[in-house]
Amino acid sequence: MSKRASASHKLYLYPDGTEPRGGVDKETCALDRLYLYTRFERFWHWAQAGFVVLLGLTGYEVHLGYDLFGFQRAVEWHNTLGIAWLVLYAFIVFWHLTTGQWKHYIPTTRMLFTVMLYYMIGIFRGEPHPVPKSERSKHNPLQRLTYLGISVFLIPFQMLTGILYYSYNSWGVMGFGKLGLSVMAFLHMAGGFALLIFLIVHIYMTTTGHSLTAHFRAMCSGWEEVPVREEAD
Repeated sequence: MSKRASASHKLYLYPDGTEPRGGVDKETCALDRLYLYTRFERFWHWAQAGFVVLLGLTGYEVHLGYDLFGFQRAVEWHNTLGIAWLVLYAFIVFWHLTTGQWKHYIPTTRMLFTVMLYYMIGIFRGEPHPVPKSERSKHNPLQRLTYLGISVFLIPFQMLTGILYYSYNSWGVMGFGKLGLSVMAFLHMAGGFALLIFLIVHIYMTTTGHSLTAHFRAMCSGWEEVPVREEAD
């Protein structure tokens, strides 16, 4: 007989029987606490989020013409923030390569379709996540593909177009004289909107844990509350 209660919902509990903060009624399951996110990992995560928001606000003011900080100040802040983000990104890449954390982003198609079905259907039925987090695998297959694409393609693309946009007056010397400023502005703006869409979806996904704030707290403390599956007898 299964160790799961016959009731469809029961409070999540830690293995010692205590209730997690913000615990909610969900499918019966115990919770284990795993330390998954180091201090630097949490720092660069929140720092990048801040950069995306501030660069978005200043960049959209420059391109769309609304008045928030003032055009000149928005340009200056945008340029400074962009350089600061580039420096942080270099440290992030170095950290991943030297600590082995890059292994958590190796793409895989195993269970990918299952995870996609979970987010499209299963999550609304209260089903357990098919690929729970672990110390050996922080991200599910869909997250791996998404984060890898963001980190290896979208962010470098945004930084490259930003650098080219910033150095417009030197394009002739750099051999980019045939590039159009309006084209570069469009590409940089498109990348900015792509990052904004990712940020919105990412924030929404943080609310899909065992409680509304579980994933948010994990990225603040480093400790992730992971459901422990109870096997049938």
